[in-house]
Amino acid sequence: MRVIVIGAGLAGTSTAWYLSQGGASVTVLDRAPGAAMETSFANAGMLTPSMADPWNAPGTFWHLLRWIGREEAPMLLRPRALPGLAGWGIHFLRQSRPRQFHRNTVKNVRLALFSMSELRRLRDELGIDYDGAASGTLRACRDQASLDRAAALAASLADHGVAYRLLDRDGVVAAEPALGPVAGKIIGGIHYVDDESGDAHLFTSGLAARAADAGVQFRFGFDVSAIETKGEAVRAVRGRIAGSDETLNTDAVVLAAGSFTPLLASRVGVRVPVRPVKGYSITAPRGDWHDGPRIPVSDDYLHTAVTPLGERIRVAGTAEFTGYDDRLTPRRVDNLLRLLQAIYPAYAERLDPSVIEPWCGFRPVSSDGVPILGPSSVTGLFLNTGQGPLGWTMAAGCGRLVADQMLGMHCDLKQEDYALDRF
Repeated sequence: MRVIVIGAGLAGTSTAWYLSQGGASVTVLDRAPGAAMETSFANAGMLTPSMADPWNAPGTFWHLLRWIGREEAPMLLRPRALPGLAGWGIHFLRQSRPRQFHRNTVKNVRLALFSMSELRRLRDELGIDYDGAASGTLRACRDQASLDRAAALAASLADHGVAYRLLDRDGVVAAEPALGPVAGKIIGGIHYVDDESGDAHLFTSGLAARAADAGVQFRFGFDVSAIETKGEAVRAVRGRIAGSDETLNTDAVVLAAGSFTPLLASRVGVRVPVRPVKGYSITAPRGDWHDGPRIPVSDDYLHTAVTPLGERIRVAGTAEFTGYDDRLTPRRVDNLLRLLQAIYPAYAERLDPSVIEPWCGFRPVSSDGVPILGPSSVTGLFLNTGQGPLGWTMAAGCGRLVADQMLGMHCDLKQEDYALDRF
């Protein structure tokens, strides 16, 4: 089988790997100059089945209204994005009802845990170095109401295999001594012991190199313009590379282009309910901060996360509904610096602003918060998108599930839970 995968990020590269291992002839196309140069480049760096709950939690609608126009808001809706969110947004809010929200959370947990087992197997098999750590993640809470909500979520996730420890203030500081200077502002927290962390870009680059060695062809700088069909089936992909037009014949196409998947799918009449939600991060060298963090910390009140990645520190957070506007907004970056100051003041004070690397990227968020995986209504056109903030956590599992479907192999997950036709 000849397969073209569009997108060389986490989702596309993982899918290409599993397809090649199953005997398919695979070509990966990406407009960027290398693997994982867009959405997968500088995310929070956390692998977190513990964060499987979708963003459209009950009450989200009222939070969005309250935060309109507030640049420091953790979830910011820009009015200019509203026309592109109309139908998608209605379904997004409907899925925030408690019953639907719980059902979607369970689907995500199952996929995230499956994916983590696949990632560990890949890591052992291929020996990819991506500044990984398996020390878990720590969710710190600054008031009793937040701790109660976090504990309730942890207990519900535990029913599906997500292990945790409930900690008081002393337990939080024992788990992460670098939080000592702000211990007085923390009431307790949750240690998710099986979560991990690592650099998604390093992992994807390493996996792409292994895939190339296994025969996968990567065509970087290839800007896809059309997916050609004959009858009701995919037949070719057309695009432009190095100033020349090319048409590549194929038996199947996997759309793994993140938030741009709906734009490409619409050209062949396939509606994919995914919208871009912009996230930000800053990365800086650890420098001489020898007593710095050893475990990723998410601050429940500040809605941000700080992740140690080898000799670097990454701060990530915020969700911005702004359409496909990929501009890096300085005030959102400054907000991350303020949040870093609130979590690790000792590091923030010694940090040289000139060494900070700011970044923003689009998370592909489905309208129910669950990935969209598998076949579309066009024969031979498959989808791997909609992971939202869990793209790194779910990458290996999504790639395996889509490849198994295409190759006719058994997968332990219920494929219908992630199918496009659920909408």
